[in-house]
Amino acid sequence: MMNILIVDDEPLARDRLSRMLTSLGNCRLVGSAGTGQEAINLAQDTSPDVVFMDVRMPGMDGLAAAQHLAELDIPPAVIFCTAYDDYAVEAFSSQAIGYLLKPVKQDELITVLNRTRRVNKAQLSELQQSPLFNTGGRTHITSKNRRGIDLLSVSEIRMFQADHKYVTAYHAEGEALLDETLKELEDEFDGRFVRIHRNALVSIPHIDGLERNNEGQYYVRLQGLDFRPQVSRRHVSPLRRLLDQI
Repeated sequence: MMNILIVDDEPLARDRLSRMLTSLGNCRLVGSAGTGQEAINLAQDTSPDVVFMDVRMPGMDGLAAAQHLAELDIPPAVIFCTAYDDYAVEAFSSQAIGYLLKPVKQDELITVLNRTRRVNKAQLSELQQSPLFNTGGRTHITSKNRRGIDLLSVSEIRMFQADHKYVTAYHAEGEALLDETLKELEDEFDGRFVRIHRNALVSIPHIDGLERNNEGQYYVRLQGLDFRPQVSRRHVSPLRRLLDQI
């Protein structure tokens, strides 16, 4: 018996797929979600074997949600459901990830279930970089802790700061450790975060201003943070030019 989670922002699509899966006899629906973030929470609680994931959803899309599912200790298999044309289907097919074209047909549903494999983080990363599916970086970032996995909204993060082999994300509610490099984050969120130091990136929309102390050192004011990170000398001029433009 396969435990199934359905993720789609359209209730009618979720209901239809649920009926089709139930009729197969070897599938058990453990939950349904209308958003990517809701899918992450349900997956942690229900440990599905297979997740049927809509590609386009408000907020966190299907590709971003699948990346977070890949971080689970036992990641589920992910089958993408898409209404895209043949070109898009080739992109999925080339990555050997399960997919179904909407409206889903019973015989295709059976076929894809029989050949579904566990989600692969490298494959998802390649898909995320495809111009067809590129959404300008993730909307949420995964942070592991003793309780499991937390999702941080990128729009709420004020600063990424590196310390040895870890990166800390500072946000309005506190901070979280990330298992990613500062360079990877800089490349992914170029245009949303700017480097102010060899060990720090700050959120451009949250910059309140630039200050200089009596020793000539520069610090940046960030909304929602009670401390001011230092700007290295080499990054002062680029930061000033950026602030003049916004």
